[in-house]
Amino acid sequence: MLDRVSLSLKLHLSLIIVIGTALLKLGAWYWLLCYGVIAILWAIFLQANIRKLTGLLSLELVFLSVMALPLGWERASFLLVRSLVCLVTMNSFLLTLPPHSFGIALKDLPLPKAFKESLLLAGQYLEILLLEVTRMQRSAKLRGLGGTAGWIRYTSAAMIGAFFLRSLDRAERVHAAMVARGYNGQLPVNSGLRTKERFTLFVSSTMAISLTVGSYLLD
Repeated sequence: MLDRVSLSLKLHLSLIIVIGTALLKLGAWYWLLCYGVIAILWAIFLQANIRKLTGLLSLELVFLSVMALPLGWERASFLLVRSLVCLVTMNSFLLTLPPHSFGIALKDLPLPKAFKESLLLAGQYLEILLLEVTRMQRSAKLRGLGGTAGWIRYTSAAMIGAFFLRSLDRAERVHAAMVARGYNGQLPVNSGLRTKERFTLFVSSTMAISLTVGSYLLD
C-alpha cells in the first residue's frame, strides 16, 4: 500500500496537514486535537522510525520553547502543540524519504521555478540535518545518555551550536559537489499526479479546509 503512494502525493498530503494546522484559530484545542490524531496516523502510515522521530522532535522543541515561552503560558502551550503537530507530519515525511529524492516530490508543486530551486536546496540541507541528528544520537548513546531524557540533556546550547555548524559545513560541501557535477538549478525529474491522486488531494484539501474553517466558526 505504501509503495503505491508517490513521493509527490506524500508531500502534498503532508503540506495540507501542516498548512491546515498552522491556520487554526488560536486556542482551538479541539480542532488541534483532530489534526494531532491525523498527524499520528500519518506517521504510522509512513512507517517513520519512532526513535529518530522523537530525537529530532526533542531537538526542534528546544528551539521552539525558547521562542514561545515569553509569549505567556496559555498562548505558548497552544503554539508549541500546534508546532509539534506540524513537525510530526513533516519529519515523518522526511524520515521516510529516499535519499536525494526531495526534488522528485517537489516537481509537482505549483510554485515559481526559483522558489522550487530554493526548496530543493533546503530539502538537501534537511537531509544532512537528519544525518547529523543520527550521528549525535549515536554519540550520546555511547556516552551513556540513552533514551529521550538523556538525549535532551545532551542537547545543551553548546552542542546545538556545534550541531548546526557541522550541518552547515556539510551542506556547503554538498552544494559545492553539486555545482562541480554540473548542477545549474534545474530539477532533473519530471513527474505528474495521476487522476486518483488528484482526487485524493481534493478530498484531503476539503477535509482540511472544513477543520480549519470550523475552528473559527464553531469553536
